[in-house]
Amino acid sequence: MDLKEKIINLYENSAEYNKNEFYDLAHSFINALNKGEIRAAEKQSDGNWKVNIWVKYGILLIFKYSNLIEMSNNSRFKFFDKDLLDTHPFDITDRVRIVPGGSSIRTGSYIAPGVICMPPMYINIGAYVDENTMIDSHALVGTCAQIGKNVHLSAASQIGGVLEPPGARPVIVEDNVMIGGNCGIYEGTIIRERAVLGSGVILTSSTKVYDIVNNQIIQSSNENSLEIPAGAVVIPGSRKLKSDFAIEHGLSIASPIIIKYRDEKTDAKTALEEALR
Repeated sequence: MDLKEKIINLYENSAEYNKNEFYDLAHSFINALNKGEIRAAEKQSDGNWKVNIWVKYGILLIFKYSNLIEMSNNSRFKFFDKDLLDTHPFDITDRVRIVPGGSSIRTGSYIAPGVICMPPMYINIGAYVDENTMIDSHALVGTCAQIGKNVHLSAASQIGGVLEPPGARPVIVEDNVMIGGNCGIYEGTIIRERAVLGSGVILTSSTKVYDIVNNQIIQSSNENSLEIPAGAVVIPGSRKLKSDFAIEHGLSIASPIIIKYRDEKTDAKTALEEALR
């Protein structure tokens, strides 16, 4: 059996578990994730994203079967985690800039050449971060999140992790996207290429996004996650609630707004500095 078949077989039949065989399998699986040879989701030729459920199975098996150990460097600051989930094994030939100051990147994630990691930030297992992307201070790339090329995740932006259920699509940020500070993208939301999220935009599966350019409301459905169109410029907004109680108290709810689509002025403001890369 190949790697995929072994993962699926063990996930579906725990009676097949053998500790020594599992650890050999897990090391091969983690190594393939680190090299970007396998990933939790991948873009198809038609632009749709396919979830590789078996990859999520493999990550879940690591949590299930690996042992909890102490990972402390000294006696004062204690750390405990699964023994297979060390930090990513980088060396200088990977051409990834990890600036000193408290960042952590878990093994089992792919970090492409040219990526810049500003401290402190965190990338979790199963994540895929493509070339020349910047992960700024206090930013999070969650479990299985897929981040494209030339993306800027500004300070304190949060890309949520989606591991369960295994068939659920992770958060996806396509190429050349700008994510503003303190943004939160969760629950399988897709940000299509060249979109811009202004600081403070929060997107979840229940968020309604109001496109005032095309006079439409964008939201998720039972079949599809929330999807921000290519080139959309999204800013925080709000809409009034209409119940008597809400009217009495002047209540409103957050409602992100697409105020325009990218133009030359937007491109100039969001241009990435090649000198940094």
